[in-house]
Amino acid sequence: MFKTFSHDRDKTTWKKSVRQIFFGGLFTKYIAGILLVILGFLIATFSLEWLEQLGMGLDRIYLYLPAIVSVCLTQIIIRISPSPRFWSRGLIVTILIGLTLRYLFWRSLSSLNLSNPIDGIFSISLFVLELLVIFSSVLQLYLMYHLKDRRREADYYSQQVINEEYCPYVDIFIPTYNEPIFILKRTIIGCKLLNYKHKEIYVLDDTGRAEVKQLAEELGCYYISRSHNTHAKAGNLNNALQQTNGELVVVFDADFVPTTNFLERTIGFFQNNKIALLQTPQSFYNADPISRNLGLEHILNPEEEVFYRQLQPMKDGVGSVICAGTSFVVRRSYLEEVGGFVTESISEDYFTGIRLSSQGYEVIYLSEKLSAGLAAESISEHIAQRLRWGRGTLQAFFIKENPLTIPNLTFKQRLAHLEGILHWFNGIPRCLFLMLPFLYSIFNIVFIQITSDEFIYIFLPCYITHLSVFRWLSFKTRSVIFSDIYSLISCFPTSYNSLKVIFNPFNTTFRVTIKGISRNYYVYNFKLALPLIICLIINLISLVVSLFSDPTTVIDFNIGTYWSLYNALIICVALLAFLDKPKPSIYDSFPLRKKIKILASNQVIYGKTLEISEEGATILVNSHNDIPAEFILQLGRLKIDSYLMEKSNNNHQDKKKLRIKFNQLTLQQHQEIIYLLYSHPQRWTSKELKLSPGELVSLRLAVTVLFNFLAILLIPKRRKQAKIMSN
Repeated sequence: MFKTFSHDRDKTTWKKSVRQIFFGGLFTKYIAGILLVILGFLIATFSLEWLEQLGMGLDRIYLYLPAIVSVCLTQIIIRISPSPRFWSRGLIVTILIGLTLRYLFWRSLSSLNLSNPIDGIFSISLFVLELLVIFSSVLQLYLMYHLKDRRREADYYSQQVINEEYCPYVDIFIPTYNEPIFILKRTIIGCKLLNYKHKEIYVLDDTGRAEVKQLAEELGCYYISRSHNTHAKAGNLNNALQQTNGELVVVFDADFVPTTNFLERTIGFFQNNKIALLQTPQSFYNADPISRNLGLEHILNPEEEVFYRQLQPMKDGVGSVICAGTSFVVRRSYLEEVGGFVTESISEDYFTGIRLSSQGYEVIYLSEKLSAGLAAESISEHIAQRLRWGRGTLQAFFIKENPLTIPNLTFKQRLAHLEGILHWFNGIPRCLFLMLPFLYSIFNIVFIQITSDEFIYIFLPCYITHLSVFRWLSFKTRSVIFSDIYSLISCFPTSYNSLKVIFNPFNTTFRVTIKGISRNYYVYNFKLALPLIICLIINLISLVVSLFSDPTTVIDFNIGTYWSLYNALIICVALLAFLDKPKPSIYDSFPLRKKIKILASNQVIYGKTLEISEEGATILVNSHNDIPAEFILQLGRLKIDSYLMEKSNNNHQDKKKLRIKFNQLTLQQHQEIIYLLYSHPQRWTSKELKLSPGELVSLRLAVTVLFNFLAILLIPKRRKQAKIMSN
């Protein structure tokens, strides 16, 4: 009855010509991928050799040819295809894999320093750590061949829902545990605004709060509680499953607000009986604490953007989508068939998806922002959140839902899950790489036997090519420098956490991220920053020693100088991210430009909004108008009793900037504000993804951040304004 989208091969190919059979059957994307890998390896190894011959007689200039050719070739592909497509992404990935294998071949056979036991131990140890990082990177590159985009399918399926040709009953679960009432209220209102008739909303309160029960009753929702908190969120969800009966179940965390078209864009997929779960991106309406603390919230994308924009579509291509615990839809019958949400791990979402996949059902991903939540509001909560994710993921080794051993998963699915597991171990090499320059400069331990010729001919092509295409492959969401800074900030806590989980996986209880906080002062998280402070000190020592010492006899140049300098720079920037900035209000403001009217004392004053939040707005009006203390603000058809908080002159025009607050919003008014700020269709998809700056601009930004911080320390006026507390 309904159209389905299948990637299976047409079974009537015997009627086609030989050419059609070849290109439609044999020449599939899998064979194309294999050929691309072979082609890339040849380009990176053999086809560059003839260029070396052309360089004979030009001294050592020919050594630069592999780097020049690789970079030029990749830049030509990027210019022809500004956005990654199957063919361009395939070629770029193939070149990268070829160069990586070329580098690995040299590292394993020519660069190990086994001249004495001490150097040999450290040299082999470094190589093993590199192998871990390289293997994880190659896995990611391999998965890039399989990236899948389902938005065209959503366009078709949504019409079936809008036209009411497919309208299953949907239960919406909002699990809550100690979240502030004002956060929970906006989520419930957002769910009430969903454009779909056949839905019921359930607030799953795991704290038994009377005010939550009252809120649910006021907003016309069902309230479910229980007398214990066994199995935390998973137990809460399973308890609700036993008391409801909708065909589909939608889960939103207490701080995630859906757009009104969430169900229209998602539930149509479940006409395909193979599909068990559909995940959508986690988008956040506030800046993540790292970009905010660095003062780059208008330049850098949230860390999660890389995962949901790049990694999840790759995992969807091989059937290993990660269920992220919120903003997903699951078919009740299949969920009950596998025993409900997994309770053995704190990552119940991730392992529930694996359990469904192991039964032959599909877990898919729609790369479309249909909800937004509240990101961690302090660096300590940001890191604690990631430690919880890492701990839950690594518990895979100790439960039956281990994606590497559970029956019925394909080899590609296991590879994709392996990449996700290895991610939580990548911090260990990162930590040790920070210390190697110190060992090299102070103790003269040489980890790599490399000449300047080998550096130019082997290392440089691989490194520069990766550097030049990193931003393009990530859809311009992140540069190498800021990706390095983000990973550096949490590398020590996550490394310790990963090792701790291996030896004692279930010793920590579930803790919800604290949300809805405010503060009027700076807070420096000294305990979290201490390992990086130590690393900064030893890298500065290494830098000074390297500047006044000669290169070793093993290599032709002093690599310790450059390595220490780079480490010191990014550590300094990373350390600034541990300084939480003030957050005066618990509400987030959004830069929305809307025409408004101020109605007061028989006069109408026209203006426009600069920012709007749930508690008030910042507006711009003509400066010659007298603004009363209390008035009615008209925003479209919405009229709100408001009062003036602050008035100032605008710098550029004959205008006044007013900061106002709303006076006791009614439920209807609150719904209108929630719709405007969070819920209207295209609210988050229309918000353009910030294009990450290139590497040189990123370097300049990093230096600028450092100078801004030095200004706070050295200029008395700015130092007085910055009230800093240690945490």
